[in-house]
Amino acid sequence: MFVQEEKIFAGKVLRLHVCTMEGAEWLEEVPEDTTVEKLKERCLKHCLPGSLEDPKTMTHHKLIHATSEKVLTDTKTVLEENIQDRDVLLLIKKRAPPPLPKMADVSAEEKRKQEQKAPDKDAILKATANLPSRNADRTVAHHNMRDFQTELRKILVSLIEVAQKLLALNPDAVELFKKANAMLDEDEEDRVDEIALRQLTEMGFPESRAVKALRLNHMSVTQAMEWLIEHADDPAVDAPLPGQTPSEATAEAGAASAEATAGPSSEAEGDEAKDELTEIFKKIRRKREFRPDPRAVIALMEMGFDEKEVVDALRVNNNQQNAACEWLLGDRKPSPEDLDKGIDTNSPLFQAILENPVVQLGLTNPKTLLAFEDMLENPLNSTQWMNDPETGPVMLQISRIFQTLNRT
Repeated sequence: MFVQEEKIFAGKVLRLHVCTMEGAEWLEEVPEDTTVEKLKERCLKHCLPGSLEDPKTMTHHKLIHATSEKVLTDTKTVLEENIQDRDVLLLIKKRAPPPLPKMADVSAEEKRKQEQKAPDKDAILKATANLPSRNADRTVAHHNMRDFQTELRKILVSLIEVAQKLLALNPDAVELFKKANAMLDEDEEDRVDEIALRQLTEMGFPESRAVKALRLNHMSVTQAMEWLIEHADDPAVDAPLPGQTPSEATAEAGAASAEATAGPSSEAEGDEAKDELTEIFKKIRRKREFRPDPRAVIALMEMGFDEKEVVDALRVNNNQQNAACEWLLGDRKPSPEDLDKGIDTNSPLFQAILENPVVQLGLTNPKTLLAFEDMLENPLNSTQWMNDPETGPVMLQISRIFQTLNRT
């Protein structure tokens, strides 16, 4: 009996079930050495007669092993893909890729603005319209929280007015304020971390620049070093910080000269002293002007917010970047104008504070007024004044009175 050679060496024949997404199903018998591409071609001839005239038909379809959910590779054989007899294969048309966006008519500048633009209030409300509301009455919730930092600011605003009135009655008020202001300047010099300053000067940075960098970066050596490197070529790198300008020094010298030439016990002297005291108050406030964290300003402006609203947000939220971001994206309350409003002077809390002997004594100390002004514009300095032997007891009593009345 004669047997053909090709049948002797022929591979094993597999019977495979092939299905399509349209519900068609049939049986394909193929040798195990058949390539997946050849098998796919046979399947397409069966379910889509004449479709192979378009060469893209083959590339637009794929075979998937139903059990393993694996996409079969066209160049491999059935055996190499480990397909067994009676396995089920799926013939699926590939999903067309999405069309590329047409950016030819969009300039690079417009594209950059769109990427940096922050969502406005209407966009946020539209995106969150379907979200469930958990705290419908935010005003009541916020009022019940009575955050100490928020209330402390109101208390300080009202206490500053009281302290100014008390100190203005003191005939030596001008001299006291000059001494307290000078003492405060000395304290500011002493507050520079000597170890941090030494580390920067040993790196080769000038001492005056290192001091400025440390003050601008809250005594952080790493951030101060980065600031110094970043501003190495800045022509204004050695410019004095707010409160150290030559014009203010001239004004102070002029005030001292006016005091020396003033005549004793005259009505003009009293008016001049009042004006001088007013000028000292103004100078203190300029000196204690709020300074936003430059890193937070840059980060928030990169999100698309204007510089003015970023500074307002940082001022309201004590230079805390995350809280400032939430304020910018939220209802923006309290507003910057609310920060200058004091507490109700007839409220039980304020009356209890004024009746405290430690607070009463502290309000006659010019340094206490300077501390209040500083904390008002730079809340991060509160810890420093809490540890001060003159202002610390006053702050401690205010905190205790607030906590006591807040529990009732």
